[in-house]
Amino acid sequence: GLPPAPLVPGHGGAPQWPSGVVGSMTHCSGYRAAAVAPGGRHPGIGIDAEPDEPLPAAVARRLFSPAERAALAALEANPGRGGPVAYDRLAFCAKEAAFKAWFPLTGRPAGPLEVEVLPAAGGTFTARPPGTPAGEPLHGRWAARDGLLVAAVVLTAPA
Repeated sequence: GLPPAPLVPGHGGAPQWPSGVVGSMTHCSGYRAAAVAPGGRHPGIGIDAEPDEPLPAAVARRLFSPAERAALAALEANPGRGGPVAYDRLAFCAKEAAFKAWFPLTGRPAGPLEVEVLPAAGGTFTARPPGTPAGEPLHGRWAARDGLLVAAVVLTAPA
């Protein structure tokens, strides 16, 4: 219902969405996507896509806290009914989606260790970006298909 408008880079290189709109974009080899929502109902939205391939071990060590590494090891040992996926890459993907939803609200950059993510085998995850009130994590969903991981977070305004 809005007229076409250019999306130009804003703070931190994130696209500046038209007034009243929130959105997120992602791309990786063979996949591109954008998601938008009305800003009044949804203060933030974040999506990310990654190949379903394990991260290099040295990279994974820099991206995850000891608690996250333990949770990822437990998932890898018991992947659940969805079957095995590259859970370390999935956790990175979920961190990116959570950050993309949270950054426009705070304008605060965050390093990968500052966004705690705990994926679950059933296609959900929780994330705690910096400044998230205690006990109130962000909730997201993920999917794995055709060699691709996709994670999304949609924030909903209080009623």
